[in-house]
Amino acid sequence: MGVLSLATLVGLAADDRILNGAPIWLKPLHFAFSLAVYSATLAWLLPRIRRHPRTAWWAGTLIAVSSLAEAVIISVQAWRGTYSHFNTLTPTNTAFMNSMTVAVVVLWTSNFVAAVVVLRDRSLARPLRLAVRLGLVLAVVGMSLGFLMNIPTPEQQRAVDAGLPTLVGAHNVGVDDGGPGMPLTNWSTVGGDLRIPHFVGIHALQVIPLAGAALALAGRRRTARGDEAGDEADRADAGAGPGTALADEGVQARLVLVTGGAWTGLLALVTWQALRGQSLVHPDAVTLGALGALVLAVAAATAVVLRGAPRPGAPRVPASAVRHP
Repeated sequence: MGVLSLATLVGLAADDRILNGAPIWLKPLHFAFSLAVYSATLAWLLPRIRRHPRTAWWAGTLIAVSSLAEAVIISVQAWRGTYSHFNTLTPTNTAFMNSMTVAVVVLWTSNFVAAVVVLRDRSLARPLRLAVRLGLVLAVVGMSLGFLMNIPTPEQQRAVDAGLPTLVGAHNVGVDDGGPGMPLTNWSTVGGDLRIPHFVGIHALQVIPLAGAALALAGRRRTARGDEAGDEADRADAGAGPGTALADEGVQARLVLVTGGAWTGLLALVTWQALRGQSLVHPDAVTLGALGALVLAVAAATAVVLRGAPRPGAPRVPASAVRHP
């Protein structure tokens, strides 16, 4: 995917063809880069699975193969100068579309299996384990939202019923595909765009574990500072230094839950916005109100977690002694 990203950048520079209002190599670049990031995350995660490692290996292998198949088909169709998605205009395009559909189904199923394996595994530290579980589950949900784009529009359905060649499916809601779009992403600026919740869901697998890792790193640094500032008795007490709120593993886990809730709320919000035919950059008062409520809820939840954290110097219960569902 890294190599394909570079190749599509060359295509953008050397090929000035436009398809549906966007440079023809922009979609292959989006997919190659997104799948590169996603695959790198899974390449880090899956080898750490201790329970059912063989199943995790097979899931990862099928994800790699199906991702490569999808990206290659998208790139070949760009080279041919035609649509990769929704394209049933000719028998050749239909064959490409059907092949890509098989690849997407295999990709989704493999990710679902990987999510189940990760949910059952306890190899990682608790906060990071929780972050990876939430991220992978939301990634599967994000992939599932992509299937909404395969529903034909009323005009397309009439063409299908009449036996006419047509595209079957669309990115946008309320407006035709190919209108004004945002820089880089090309997401619609005049109507709803289902690519947005698809993107937000898939990349939960990067955002939430990164948040968990950042919390763990901050906790370790603050514990180290507390140990350096404490006396010998403090360091010997309960096997831990004075520390701060973020040094407590339970606090880290609860903050990961808050992050997961925030990202879930964001995913629900952008999905609702897209299905209402509303552009991401032109939210109405109702959408802004919902966003404000989400921000306040996340801030309140964060404050509650930090307020209930163990005080510095208080004895802490070892994580191994706490039972969690």
